[in-house]
Amino acid sequence: MPLLSVIVPAHQGAHLLPDSLGALAKSDLPRTQWELIVVDDASSDGTAEVASRWADRVLTLPGAPHGPGFARNRGVEVSRGEWVVFIDADVRAHADTLRRVAEAIAEDPSLDAMFGAYDDDPPEPGFLSRYRNLLHRYVHVASAGETDTFWAGCGAVRRSAFLAAGGFNDARYPRPQIEDIELGYRLRDRGSRIAIRPEIQGAHLKRWRFFGSARTDLLDRAIPWVRLLLERERLAQPANLNLKRGEPLKAAMACAGLLLIPVALLTGRWVLLAVTATLWALVIASNHALIRWFAREQGPLFALGVIPFNLWYYLLSGVAVVAGLALHLLHGRPRVEPPAALTPRDAAVHGVGFTNQGGR
Repeated sequence: MPLLSVIVPAHQGAHLLPDSLGALAKSDLPRTQWELIVVDDASSDGTAEVASRWADRVLTLPGAPHGPGFARNRGVEVSRGEWVVFIDADVRAHADTLRRVAEAIAEDPSLDAMFGAYDDDPPEPGFLSRYRNLLHRYVHVASAGETDTFWAGCGAVRRSAFLAAGGFNDARYPRPQIEDIELGYRLRDRGSRIAIRPEIQGAHLKRWRFFGSARTDLLDRAIPWVRLLLERERLAQPANLNLKRGEPLKAAMACAGLLLIPVALLTGRWVLLAVTATLWALVIASNHALIRWFAREQGPLFALGVIPFNLWYYLLSGVAVVAGLALHLLHGRPRVEPPAALTPRDAAVHGVGFTNQGGR
């Protein structure tokens, strides 16, 4: 049996898989220690055929797309490894990524899950894409060590712990949202240890665009995350990654500064603009470590360009808190219950009529 089962969910991923699966094929972990399972989530672009060039097994889900959580769950059900490694179709793993996962397992046998970070050289050259991918890296590197959440872009879970926790809640998250974060919370509820290991790296191949980025951040990340934290009564509790102490205050300051601008324009009290500038300056100053890091990595001009996007992040966070609170008060807890424990080879229970193609 292999130590690792690498699971790659893909929807319309034919143009990405030669890069991401080709990179996995160059892994320096002996091929006998891992298997590769690609789950084609109802693609129409030949994803399954492309994947079969590299994968040991390709599952093709029929009908409309089911979402990455559902696809990953189906991959786990047919996996054989002691650990499952999730790598997104738009992540190019390094040659040592799987070996470093195996080394981390050997170094700390009490771990139940781990995840890494994007590398420091995003392939997309645009400012927004480099900023987003490097910011993701900064947060994970700065938060290295034990954590209470999970990231499925390049992460690994002990298969028994994953099954016992019920896997991804694919009923609640039928499209890419915070299904990995929510899984991490349930793993921690069961006493699992999760660690951020930044040496486990991959390059993110995604090209970010401003409006798509804002929509994703607000509708698929921030608002669902706020609702989840409210349900778990954790919104005011500091945590790792994006929820460190002081972050809610920064969001409040950024939004307060924005609200003062129309008040100043309507009333002619121009001193309020000075208050706005002061509040925003305090938010920027509080993130001096982040801005210095970008200056070292990308140069001073790039770091200056980061500042308005950093403020934009806090403004979106403030909007997300208000929207999340409103939805929580209107609808309360969601009707979708946490998933029950999965069992191996459980696809028939979920009514999945997948087709199975052999790869290598």
